[in-house]
Amino acid sequence: MVDKTMSLAEAARQIESGMTVGIGGWGSRRKPMALVRELLRSDVRDLTVVTFGGPEVGLLCAAGKVRKLVYGFVSLDSIPLDPHFRAARESGAVETAEYDEGMFVAALRAGANRLSFLPTRAGLASDVMRMNPDLKTVASPYDDEVYVAVPGVRMDVSLIHLNRGDAQGNGQYLGPDPYFDDLFAMASDKCVMSVEQLVETSELTKSPPQSLLVSRMFVSGVVEAPRGAHFTSCEPDYGRDEAFQKAYATAARDAASWQAFHDTYLSGDEAAYLRAVEAHHQSRIDSGEQR
Repeated sequence: MVDKTMSLAEAARQIESGMTVGIGGWGSRRKPMALVRELLRSDVRDLTVVTFGGPEVGLLCAAGKVRKLVYGFVSLDSIPLDPHFRAARESGAVETAEYDEGMFVAALRAGANRLSFLPTRAGLASDVMRMNPDLKTVASPYDDEVYVAVPGVRMDVSLIHLNRGDAQGNGQYLGPDPYFDDLFAMASDKCVMSVEQLVETSELTKSPPQSLLVSRMFVSGVVEAPRGAHFTSCEPDYGRDEAFQKAYATAARDAASWQAFHDTYLSGDEAAYLRAVEAHHQSRIDSGEQR
């Protein structure tokens, strides 16, 4: 078996400027944040990002790395809108292709199956068609039905985060939802998977087989990254860090606050980030706030 383990730095080197990059997870849930932070430390730019978006979108937009965003939504869940994404969207700083969730899944399924499009009823008679004038409809060859022909999306590289994995690239989720990470892996030329913990393959097979979400045949690199989804959730290993997420959103309100946040949490490596987060929580405890 091929050992596919790599470091965060090696994972980031899989991505080059101008690529189309998929990012798994859902809103502020099980996002590959350690991989995204490593991408922030690189000099890549002009990315097309494909995602059910969360804070990774805001961070990448704030860093000026996104040219186009293909998305079903962008939300921090407990905070409806990511402030950096909202600013980029309102100013027109990024090109967008906004689908409804059903259409977005159809685009992933088409890409995973190497199809140019898939027909769907999702989006018919809605403003999605007006907002995406390039979308076309297709007539059924069997009856009088007309469907939206959602173009398949293929990605150069996808980044996903799961609870457990082995060195060969098999990935396991233990939380409540797979969040379509398997489709991101299958619809990409390369997939880099970070995991909370690397284990032996025999450990993965002790859990129900449906938890083995991602096959090694679709994964090109594996990174062990404990707390690698922070500050999003990675159930059951940990929940969303609501206090830190609020600090992130608050800091995004003005340039000076954001620079201070960036200098504290994003200017160093991943170990420095985790130390700064722990210091943030300790200061809240010392001041009498709840962790």
